[in-house]
Amino acid sequence: MSTAQANDDAILHLDQVSKYFGKVIALKDVTLKLRRGEVHCLLGDNGAGKSTLIKTLAGVWSPNEGRYLVDGKPVHFESPKDALDLGIATVYQDLALVPLLSVARNFFMGREPQKKLFGFINVMDLDLCATTARAKLAEMGIHVRDPHQAIGTMSGGERQCLAIARAIHFGARVLILDEPTAALGVKQSFNVLKLIHLARAKGISVIFITHNVHHAYPIGDTFTLLNRGRSMGSFAKHEISKNEVLDMMAGGAEMQKLIGELDDITV
Repeated sequence: MSTAQANDDAILHLDQVSKYFGKVIALKDVTLKLRRGEVHCLLGDNGAGKSTLIKTLAGVWSPNEGRYLVDGKPVHFESPKDALDLGIATVYQDLALVPLLSVARNFFMGREPQKKLFGFINVMDLDLCATTARAKLAEMGIHVRDPHQAIGTMSGGERQCLAIARAIHFGARVLILDEPTAALGVKQSFNVLKLIHLARAKGISVIFITHNVHHAYPIGDTFTLLNRGRSMGSFAKHEISKNEVLDMMAGGAEMQKLIGELDDITV
């Protein structure tokens, strides 16, 4: 089976990236390319290195070795703001939302539009926030009855959709989604996958991090598999079947060896 071919249209490119924490090797010689307008699924079990890779892409940590390129140019992010300035937005599992604040205020958190009160006092334009949040969520298939309701009253899937819609509204060219379906039911997971499809249709590139092959395979264009901080390869969808992905993630060869050893045990 061949590794997916490099593409000149890569918007993000990790080239032989390694990350160490003291003597702990979190990532070793990982290469990943994200093309424009594709969904690239990053797969791996717990401890595979997915979280470290996410934070490297998002600008939280800098690689110890290797190169990180955006639009073909090397970058050295000092903070996640540097990544955001280049249109790279990360939606983490905790979503960075405040349950007691309204939908509208969460949507514009940190980027609140202002208006003049009495002609000289700057205040947050809550009406504009509410109108915009309602409209942008409706575009994503989420119909909010009252944009002033606390976001804690929304379902987990709706909150995921709000976090993604917020990133798209503020100009994300790349969406990095950290296990967005991990804690969701079947219907809510489907809504998030549909939202990923809509983002791709808008020309946005998506890195979808998950350990659930059944969610990744239907929506993904390419797949990178991690195991203990190392890449097991990147594959286009036509190069690898869902069963092959499952087998690689589960360590098929190791599992067969273990089964053989168990069969040899006599009680």
